[in-house]
Amino acid sequence: MTKGFKRFVSVLKHTGAIHIFWSYVLVLCIASIVLTLCEPNISRVTDGLWYCFIASTTVGFGDIVATTLIGRIITVVVVLYGIVTAAMVPGVALTYYLEYVKSKETETTSLFLEKLENLPDL
Repeated sequence: MTKGFKRFVSVLKHTGAIHIFWSYVLVLCIASIVLTLCEPNISRVTDGLWYCFIASTTVGFGDIVATTLIGRIITVVVVLYGIVTAAMVPGVALTYYLEYVKSKETETTSLFLEKLENLPDL
């Protein structure tokens, strides 16, 4: 893994956004199993997972379509969950990163002012 990816995972863990990510994965898995059971167009769990992923990213290729009421309701839930997750996780990570940069900047400024105050002693 690259250093940037490790840092991103660390930020997700620190902020608690990792729970949002894993709940998203769990919702996709559960929805794909339920869709496999109730949708005639989806015969395998992997097809259900593909459908849920494509629906949650709002791409919707159209190769698999929900035809039953339960399938459509699950699709709406997955789409809304995907939109919320796609907006929330990067937002949390970016906010944390900006706060981190701001704290480092404040630290640097404080250190500089402290050295500047001790200048006459030299």
